[in-house]
Amino acid sequence: MTVTATSVDESDQVEPLAPAPRRVWLARLLPALTAALSGVLLYVSFPPRTLWWLALPAFAGFGWVLRDRSWKAGLGLGYLFGLGFLLPLLVWTGVEVGPGPWIALVVIEAVFVALVGAGVAAVSRLPGRPVWAAALWIAGEAARARAPFSGFPWGKIAFGQADGVFLPLVAAGGTPVLGFAVVLCGFGLYEVIRLAVDLRRTRAVQRSAAAVALLSVAVPVAGALAARPLVSDKAENGTVTVAVIQGNVPRAGLDFNSQRRAVLDYHARETERLAAEVKAGKVARPDFVLWPENSSDIDPFANADARTVIDSAAKAIGAPISVGGVVERDGRLLNEQILWDPVKGPLQTYDKRQIQPFGEYLPLRSMIGAINSEWTSMVRQDFSRGSTPGVFSIGGTKVGLATCYEAAFDWAVRDTVTDGAQMISVPSNNATFDRSEMTYQQLAMSRVRAVEHSRTVTVPVTSGVSAIIMPDGTITQKTGMFVADSLVQEVPLRSSETPATKLGILPEIALVLIAAGGLGWAIGAGVRGRRAGDV
Repeated sequence: MTVTATSVDESDQVEPLAPAPRRVWLARLLPALTAALSGVLLYVSFPPRTLWWLALPAFAGFGWVLRDRSWKAGLGLGYLFGLGFLLPLLVWTGVEVGPGPWIALVVIEAVFVALVGAGVAAVSRLPGRPVWAAALWIAGEAARARAPFSGFPWGKIAFGQADGVFLPLVAAGGTPVLGFAVVLCGFGLYEVIRLAVDLRRTRAVQRSAAAVALLSVAVPVAGALAARPLVSDKAENGTVTVAVIQGNVPRAGLDFNSQRRAVLDYHARETERLAAEVKAGKVARPDFVLWPENSSDIDPFANADARTVIDSAAKAIGAPISVGGVVERDGRLLNEQILWDPVKGPLQTYDKRQIQPFGEYLPLRSMIGAINSEWTSMVRQDFSRGSTPGVFSIGGTKVGLATCYEAAFDWAVRDTVTDGAQMISVPSNNATFDRSEMTYQQLAMSRVRAVEHSRTVTVPVTSGVSAIIMPDGTITQKTGMFVADSLVQEVPLRSSETPATKLGILPEIALVLIAAGGLGWAIGAGVRGRRAGDV
């Protein structure tokens, strides 16, 4: 067989594709990396660090990656920002149960941030874009605070600002206004930088764009300065001497509860030690004593020995004690605060209303049990919710109660004040989370609440950090972690209401409506643009 060779023109030869230049790949990866790192930067701005100002460059970076992007790109970049922020912020949720629940929580919560990212990308072509973008962020926080399973507000921007210059704004409009100001300033910072770069390149910028950028930075700062007179720690209704007891626990982790009697004994012992110091004249006698959540997980109404221990401690100190108990009443398991008088015994109770999913009750119990039976065994019986605000009247002083997890929810703290509370107590139990950042994040929430409602806030915790916080957000005393200790202090009582207390949910509703208006404008502009292109 004869094979005839044929020539192939060089132009017909297929050359292998050249590898994409490194710069192209870097340009593609840079927005994703910036989004994730900006989220990490936002996390670093939160307690226990006092780097509150890092929230501004975090949102400036977020604004840069979302500028002129499609909503689909915004969705992905927003999700990366959410992961960068929430993965390290919420790592404490997996301290004792492993990474599964922690990862699942973050994966769900980051979806809200992703939706915000899509919205911010959509409004990024509108005039006044920092305003629309900041309002969208607050709308996302509002959604996270309500769903799923009654919400999870942890990571609200306001809770990272306890040491910041913007803090007085929380007294003007609550956590939504404080968070809006910080996010607006961050997005405005990006616009200022962008316009400065444009000015250097072209020697010209639009006056309207420059005005919006500068005002987005200046107005939040000016507003914070203007709100400073709302912050005061002066007594309006006299003072009262309070004692905060931290009895400590035998061990950290989920199994601290297996030593329930020891926890009760520890708190009684620390109270009796304080009573000895009072008798010796070393410490002022308190008007009342505050024990933490779960200080008596043995029901004192059903167990005579627990009743005797609490009664003896109250008689020793000679003052009423607010005891954190777990009680069963009418077949319902309740996380309850009990006001225990040294003479009359139990007088008043408050049942926790915002109970913690997967901690105090288990949603989707059958499905979760099918995945891992050990998870259902950790919450064998669901707690029931209380129905009325917690305000104890103790010798003429009205003390509002927001038990642990409730401090994260605006309504759960506010309605104690509108119900007459002259000071607030946040009894907590953080022993489950060991020495993680959770304790410091929650303590910062209580500082923000103090300024928001202009009330002294006490934070009795089983294992720390317990604290006394003035109405201006200053911590005057605090304990260490996993030590037995007590704090005694004369604190101011106040009855006036801040604008935030009076307005309640209205500022949040207004910001959600602004976000909806901006998003509607962006969608309408996009539809009109596509129709014009089709003509």
